[in-house]
Amino acid sequence: MAPVTVIIVNWNCKKFLEQCLFALMNQTLKPYEIILVDNASSDGSVEIARRFSEVRLMLLDQNTGFAKGNNLAIEEASVDSKWIALINPDAFAQPRWLETLMATAEDNPEFDVFGSQLVSASDPMILDGAGDAYHLSGRVWRMGQGAPVATSAGIEQEVFSPCAAAALYRRSALHEVGGFDEDYFCYVEDVDLGFRLRLAGYHCLYVPQSVVHHIGSGSTGGQHSDFAIYHGHRNLVWTFVKDMPSFLFWLLLPVHVLLNIVSIIRFALGGRGRVILRAKRDALLGLPNMWKKRQHIQKNRVASASEIWQQLDKLMIPSKFGRK
Repeated sequence: MAPVTVIIVNWNCKKFLEQCLFALMNQTLKPYEIILVDNASSDGSVEIARRFSEVRLMLLDQNTGFAKGNNLAIEEASVDSKWIALINPDAFAQPRWLETLMATAEDNPEFDVFGSQLVSASDPMILDGAGDAYHLSGRVWRMGQGAPVATSAGIEQEVFSPCAAAALYRRSALHEVGGFDEDYFCYVEDVDLGFRLRLAGYHCLYVPQSVVHHIGSGSTGGQHSDFAIYHGHRNLVWTFVKDMPSFLFWLLLPVHVLLNIVSIIRFALGGRGRVILRAKRDALLGLPNMWKKRQHIQKNRVASASEIWQQLDKLMIPSKFGRK
């Protein structure tokens, strides 16, 4: 099989990191190299990583976020690696995780991006994600999250994008679209990358036999923390503005505005008004920069608006199991 570099971006995930690295050491297909980017952790993560001689460390002097951390590692990866696999430090790969991804990539050359089946680390009978979905409103989520694994995760199918907690990318495709958007810092950056890859003509396949046990938001206080709400809700605005093809952008803009209004009301009623307002304020302040990026992205896109439309979830109430 072609050489593959596995990248982990870590920030204060000491309590998970050893288990993550042990799982990588026990893969049936050994990675060509493993690069761990440490974003200036203060919890002793680096000491854990140093115990694994197979791991190449990139120690940063500040927290650059998930997006830039991955970009730095991709640039530093061996020139022999044609594939880049990402895994989070709070994700624990089953032994055939990487072998299954690579075998699927060889058998499906029409795809360039592959997503793993994420199951709950606390309950392996519960699904944590079967690929990422994108609603016509601009809302994003992991498909099937919270559903029983046996009833929702077994079908190999094209999905909008993978969850970057455990995914495989053709390296040349990442280079073509410029990798992750570093302005995002973290959250929704994988959906934005998947959207841009799709606009460039690439496609993503969900691989249910490639299994990872995932905790989720292990270093950021959980998916409902202020940190997660702020970055997620800021970045989903930027993703819609940057990536939605022009015809669909203007057609769906009222729905996207409505989504944001409803989000503000919902979080405000739940006592989180300050953080959601800050997220939307900063999203608006960043729009001039995102509009410049949009011009470049749309100028170079290959996929038609019709092709993107086919991949959007279109239910009035978004379906967690996929697009309709």
